[in-house]
Amino acid sequence: MKMAKMLLALAAVTLLAVPALAADTLKVGVQAPITGSYANEGQGIENGVRLLAEQINAKGGVLGKQIEVIPCDDQGTAMAAAICAKDLVNKGVSMVIGSYTSTAAEAAQKTYYNAGVLQTSDGTADSLTEKGYWTFLRNSFPNSAEAEFAANYMVNVKKYQRIVVLSDFSTYADGLANAAEAAIKKLGGKVVSRDKIKADSQNFTPVLTNIKSKNPDAIFFAGYYTDGGQLRAQQMALGIKADFIGGDANDNPDFVKLAGSAAEGAFIINVPSPDVLPYEIAKTFIADYQKKYGEMPPSIWGLMNIDGMRAIIHAMEQNKSFDTKAAADYLHNMAEPLPGITGPIAFAKDGNRKGGAYVVKRIQADGSYANEYVQ
Repeated sequence: MKMAKMLLALAAVTLLAVPALAADTLKVGVQAPITGSYANEGQGIENGVRLLAEQINAKGGVLGKQIEVIPCDDQGTAMAAAICAKDLVNKGVSMVIGSYTSTAAEAAQKTYYNAGVLQTSDGTADSLTEKGYWTFLRNSFPNSAEAEFAANYMVNVKKYQRIVVLSDFSTYADGLANAAEAAIKKLGGKVVSRDKIKADSQNFTPVLTNIKSKNPDAIFFAGYYTDGGQLRAQQMALGIKADFIGGDANDNPDFVKLAGSAAEGAFIINVPSPDVLPYEIAKTFIADYQKKYGEMPPSIWGLMNIDGMRAIIHAMEQNKSFDTKAAADYLHNMAEPLPGITGPIAFAKDGNRKGGAYVVKRIQADGSYANEYVQ
């Protein structure tokens, strides 16, 4: 009987010790499209998180704890994202970096909120910060800001008379396109057609044929690079001479690969890339990334996610606590912005990142970018 009690007591002690052992690390989740259409971006996010974790761990970790990175592949879809959220929460993460798409980020939001897990994402859909979740921190800038910049560029700078606004059906793309259409009309511009494509359908001839009949001088595409490159190639093949202006999710090297020679002359709108910004931290991190992975980060999006992770860790270190609510409160009330890879980092009360400058880049014959317009 004594032996049985001793064994039960030992088992209880062992069970109680499990959370203590788990708490020896700061668990950081990565929710990203590591496979699928946006794997290029998702892998860039995971690589960046792992690099930053290695660098912090080499300096002693966060408040004495080593960072443990736990990835989950959401494939850029809502269903997989919801599964990832539950899985990462069950594994005891304190924060989640990602996802790349607004659709996937939004599908996971409530689960992270209910669990008190911080989530930082480059998702730009306005709806992401409209639910009042203190756990969500946007490390990019909202669709509404980009839409206003794009509309001003098209209506007041380029003075286009006939504009087509095109998107897919995703949360991000549809939201950006709707905001751009409204902003164009507000400035007195004319939207001759508001069309949608099915993402990944590859054959866009029917919608482009309809667009050609509208005789536009500009096509603003608010979808992703995986479709944008093919749209540009098919547009040129059909002899549609309108300027192609891609929203920020077209800013990826694969846009040029997919468009081929048709990429020349297309415009891409995004925030300025780190390689042209005067931040030493950006130059250092990009050099470290290249050394470790043998290539440049796919785009600025992965780097924005890294800045979100840096901001959360900074808050924990300043608070000398791993309490996620305290970290969120700190970030919502920062006295001074945190220097970041993608520029100064500060958050508004609703979780939106403050500030934001945009640039229009023109794709050259060799696939490189030239800054066309900066504001």
